[in-house]
Amino acid sequence: MTRKTWDQIKAERPDTPARRRGYEKAGRTIRLALEIHNLREKRGLSQRELAERLGTTQSAIARLEAGNVSPSLPTLDRVAEALEVELVVSFVDLNDRKAG
Repeated sequence: MTRKTWDQIKAERPDTPARRRGYEKAGRTIRLALEIHNLREKRGLSQRELAERLGTTQSAIARLEAGNVSPSLPTLDRVAEALEVELVVSFVDLNDRKAG
């Protein structure tokens, strides 16, 4: 039996609004994880040092930076405080995005 590649599986899936929303949500999580990672490194902090500031474990920071978890708003507030940055959350009207 031949195994399919991810690209083959993805190509077989119908292009639906639900699928697009799922990919967008996963993309947001990955972009957020990368931003946290970059800010931590910019501050010269190790994962362990950031974890200590947050009162959590290094492995929790590793999962966060890998995009394996979708953090809550209170968690993001704590991360922002630990990294000395402002957390900004906003909504984008999808109808405006389509019109542009």
